Amino acid sequence: MKAAIRQRALELGFDDCRVTTAEPPESAGHFLDWLKDQRHGSMGWLERNAHKRVDPQLVLEQARSVITLAASYGSASEEKETANRGIIARYARYNDYHDTLGQALGQLTESVQSLAGEGTRSLWYVDTGPLLERDLGQRAGLGFIGKHTNLISRELGNWFFISEIITTAELEPDEPEQNHCGKCADCIDACPTGAIIAPFQLDARRCISYLTIELKGSIPEEFRPMIGNRIYGCDDCLAACPWNRFAGEGRMMAEHHRLDLGQADLLELLALDGDEFRAKFRGTPMKRTKRRGVLRNVCVALGNVGDAAAIPALERACGDPEPLIAEHAEWALGQVQRRLGL
Repeated sequence: MKAAIRQRALELGFDDCRVTTAEPPESAGHFLDWLKDQRHGSMGWLERNAHKRVDPQLVLEQARSVITLAASYGSASEEKETANRGIIARYARYNDYHDTLGQALGQLTESVQSLAGEGTRSLWYVDTGPLLERDLGQRAGLGFIGKHTNLISRELGNWFFISEIITTAELEPDEPEQNHCGKCADCIDACPTGAIIAPFQLDARRCISYLTIELKGSIPEEFRPMIGNRIYGCDDCLAACPWNRFAGEGRMMAEHHRLDLGQADLLELLALDGDEFRAKFRGTPMKRTKRRGVLRNVCVALGNVGDAAAIPALERACGDPEPLIAEHAEWALGQVQRRLGL
């Protein structure tokens, strides 16, 4: 049955499929300590459902197995700090992976139900369920957790989405993956804000992905210059990983690539009203950060890389009815003016 499930997963476009038990992850204690130290920042849902994350039986009673899946989004990319241009994290340059993977996962779950027989119960998640998915992925052999705390595959590098099906069907587990970081610390050295405070330890409060996506309020001024021209997420620790030499664009995600979301025109983005923002980012992960969050980030990026052409746009943004945007526009305007000696 496991072989049939794996074959079906590959037919649906997934790049890998592995199985582990539904036992609690061995790293549960580390996760709870991380929460206790408040390194999750304002991501309160992690704390609210922590009891489920450390015990899959609370997610699905009588669960026996977790099917873990990888879908690669690797692609060639050159990113530079260019005046008035912003960088979007690679994963967000596609149609929303929640929708794309969700469709395939729904079909795969139907196959699991059919193969396992009557009475089987299964739930699928795409980055949304209360599961420690990277820990389960490592135990299933999907990859190993690197020093940057992300999952790395020896076949796919670390440019891939993770999803899973938790099921009451009992499947033979695969062998866990061993860590292959060795002495390499490239990801730690690459982090602009020092968010990887030690090997395998991340303080999300310093992470640019957290600051530009998960944080809903004002970005602390100490971090704004370090953000550079990143306007949604950050790939620096992922891009530094030597295992990416094996990465390639996955079959499932390739047709969903949004070429218009490479280096973004910051001045164009800053001029978007609510309707224009929704039209541009409909169907992408960026919609969840909303106009106020993305334009907040655009202002910070312009503060770091904007030239004289950015001044009129920032002056207009200082009067934006959204206070969060106006505050960051005022900061950015001051940065540009000082840089130009005005």
